Amino acid sequence: SPVTVTITKENQPMSQAMQDLSNGFADIVARSAPSVARVEGRRRGPASGIVWSADGLIVTANHVVHRDDRLSIVLADGQTYETVLVGRDPSTDLALLKVAASGLAPLPHATETEMSVGHWVLALARPGRTVQATFGIVSALGEGWRTPMGGQVDHYLQTDVVMYPGFSGGPLVGANGNLFGLNTSGLGQGASLTIPAVTVARVIESLQAHGHVRRGYLGVSTQRVRLPEDIAGTLGQKAGLLVISVETGSPAAEAGMSLGDTIVSLGGKAIARHEDLLSALSGDVVGQKEVMQILRGGRTQEVTVKVGERQ
Repeated sequence: SPVTVTITKENQPMSQAMQDLSNGFADIVARSAPSVARVEGRRRGPASGIVWSADGLIVTANHVVHRDDRLSIVLADGQTYETVLVGRDPSTDLALLKVAASGLAPLPHATETEMSVGHWVLALARPGRTVQATFGIVSALGEGWRTPMGGQVDHYLQTDVVMYPGFSGGPLVGANGNLFGLNTSGLGQGASLTIPAVTVARVIESLQAHGHVRRGYLGVSTQRVRLPEDIAGTLGQKAGLLVISVETGSPAAEAGMSLGDTIVSLGGKAIARHEDLLSALSGDVVGQKEVMQILRGGRTQEVTVKVGERQ
């Protein structure tokens, strides 16, 4: 049966507060709408994108861009633009597109102090002609993490917003309309995850410069092993990475590494887990000579390796 709400003097202030809150959310959506684009890059249906710069850069989720050409963007004014794929990074599920437009309206970025568990957020999208929105809270906020494909994300940001079809690639904004990051359903197993704006900015910088995110390459396969107690005590770490294969002609092979070596540091950074090695092989060390400390024959020694670039 229908519910009847009677406004009395006692509940009138609460009713007004709820109306003000509702109006505030609607205002945020209206102000943010020009920064939300429709991305047509797959058969299954359009997705969303975020206006990143006034001169036509649009960022979206990589998993919704199924092709490298015949892409198009529809902006808030309804105009369709032919689109160029600047680059993509599957490991962080980000793709950067470019349209021949100017005077666009990028969203201001939120600071870390604006993001806490429990903060209200709005997920915006434009899978159709008009902007759409869904409401929730920040349900989890944590330290940096690596995606299943090895991409580095600066902090873990999960919400309880419902990711409706077409919402991937759209923005997550806070109660003041500032950009928290880019929403994606392509990285989590059923979770509503957001790639924080600081990560998006870092990846975009690399995509603009190289078309991809540069990552170092050694040419080895490894597995984690415990170090002998005396070595562990000397190094101050309990584990390292045992080399179980070395690719012919790889940087590791040219440095003289062989099966049975155990990597314990690279460039002065301790290597105790596979994630440590991925972190040490960042894009800024590509082409650089780095000192690697290894355990060979029960003794530690150093080799110099020129880091290659993963293709």
